[in-house]
Amino acid sequence: MKPGDLQALKDWFSSYCNSFSMPVPEDQRNLTLKQEHTREVCLNAVRLAQDLGLDREKVMLAEAVGLFHDIGRFAQYRDYKTFDDSISVNHGALGTKILLESEVLRNVPKRERELILRSVTLHNVFSLPAELDDETVLFAKLVRDADKLDILRVFVDFFEQDPASRAGAVVLGLPDEPGYSQEVLSCLSKGTMARKSLLKTQNDFKLLQLAWLYDLNFSGSLRMIVERGYIDKLAGKLPRTDEITRAIDAVREYVNGRLRDR
Repeated sequence: MKPGDLQALKDWFSSYCNSFSMPVPEDQRNLTLKQEHTREVCLNAVRLAQDLGLDREKVMLAEAVGLFHDIGRFAQYRDYKTFDDSISVNHGALGTKILLESEVLRNVPKRERELILRSVTLHNVFSLPAELDDETVLFAKLVRDADKLDILRVFVDFFEQDPASRAGAVVLGLPDEPGYSQEVLSCLSKGTMARKSLLKTQNDFKLLQLAWLYDLNFSGSLRMIVERGYIDKLAGKLPRTDEITRAIDAVREYVNGRLRDR
């Protein structure tokens, strides 16, 4: 991929996003959130690719994957007014369909086009399938990390904003209640991913996002977690119980251990 190719993709993306302008302020906040999220995921993807020592063309490819990873979110929100795939549509699969139908990738070399499409499809699956080739695994893992890193930012920022200015779709319609689910906490305590189907409250969502740290693939991702203080910021918004404190301490120990051993 050349710089001109990447710029053409960015121009198309900007025009595509603008076509989804909505008159209701809450709706527009949610769409604007996804545009901002995409920008930050691109920055994360570039940083991770550079940290891995990838060459310039692969760094641009990583940015292109980040650019399109959530392209399905705009039509999803327009049609269903939610970002919850379980009650609407798989936004990764929808994004791939949109890219194919629009032919925006027609001038991208075949192998790079395949990597973009496959990575968009896989960026939101629970776990990657085993039969993937090494290059597909690399770019899929890269965008999955870049995505999680920025979802953490979005989620932390959400709770620091005035309620009137929040993009409500961030929390998937989950109620802001004081409790939390033992099933979700158990997954965090075991260092395993919790499925979104287990979430009952916003606190569950916070616990799930802390569990994401066990699923990050690159030391550069963990360094960004520490730099940005996401563990402490999420911990500060959870109930102060002994069992949650133990689980969060284990997350910190895991992250610090991974960074020591790199």
